[in-house]
Amino acid sequence: MSTATPPLKLYIKPGCPWCTQAVGYLNEQGFHYEPIDVLSDPASYDEMKRLSGQSLTPTLVVHDGDPGNLKILPDFGVDELIPFLREHGITPERT
Repeated sequence: MSTATPPLKLYIKPGCPWCTQAVGYLNEQGFHYEPIDVLSDPASYDEMKRLSGQSLTPTLVVHDGDPGNLKILPDFGVDELIPFLREHGITPERT
């Protein structure tokens, strides 16, 4: 069984202060994630809305490959991000 951190996708919009804070926190803590600018990629925006049921950013999607094991944190601040990561055992990948 792998102990690697599940892939993280962070849906963001440029200029969004909550997105900037989320990116800053994830970077400072050493998390590996894929930032997705939903304003420059309409298909990704549609995907985010389909997965999360809403249109606000930042939205974090965690997927470990099991279709039934998708974890989503929509429209959040860092004060909500920290307990979400902790609750789901998602830790930084230090290199």
